[in-house]
Amino acid sequence: MSTLEIRDLQVSVKLPEGDLKPILAGVDLTVKSGETHAIMGPNGSGKSTLAYSIAGHPKYEITGGTVTLDGDNVLDMTVDERARAGLFLAMQYPVEVPGVSVANFLRTAKTAVDGQAPKLRTWAGELRGAMEKLQMDPAFAQRNVNEGFSGGEKKRHEIMQLELLKPKMAILDETDSGLDIDALRIVSEGVNRVRETGETGLLLITHYTRILRYIQPDFVHVFVAGKIVQEGGPELAEQLEAEGYERYVGTRV
Repeated sequence: MSTLEIRDLQVSVKLPEGDLKPILAGVDLTVKSGETHAIMGPNGSGKSTLAYSIAGHPKYEITGGTVTLDGDNVLDMTVDERARAGLFLAMQYPVEVPGVSVANFLRTAKTAVDGQAPKLRTWAGELRGAMEKLQMDPAFAQRNVNEGFSGGEKKRHEIMQLELLKPKMAILDETDSGLDIDALRIVSEGVNRVRETGETGLLLITHYTRILRYIQPDFVHVFVAGKIVQEGGPELAEQLEAEGYERYVGTRV
């Protein structure tokens, strides 16, 4: 059982002129293995800032609070140390990596996270199996990472990483963004396979409830103006779908 604890997290973004703009205003959240937490809120509320701050993006400066994984201080770790500790981020806009094939990228990542290279024969089977489950052409493994990928291919690749790397905690930043109905179903099935192992805690960031119809969260958190303003179960997502975020917009931070 692993636990990600976020306490009074305060984060500012570095502006081009060098000033700091406060974004997160004291976030408290606990995610445990096997749990699925949905973070929902309007545009500009700080949801992605939360994701990238936990992952260690240099654009964001931690100005207060703590983040721990199994008692270890995440904020003292470098980005690669966070990954080896068991944190995973599926990005909303995955970047292209020209000259690096999907197969090489995934094996290198697996080696870095596990501390040893996977056996080639076993790894080839795992990679092939993961691609089949996500309905990906085997030739995909030889393409350069995210180069020329469609939106659906990028998101399937992110979920393939999730399934193969088996992190303790996974943050999925708007994984449903840009997906058609078929791709959304396939991606959601991949996330649910990870859920069913009970070994990974999931923090699912989204604007809409459509992905939550495929991936039922245990907890829903409403995120407005840089903090969580309401919490509940799956029924809260349906309430948000019906009523929107209007009644939260005036919430004071």
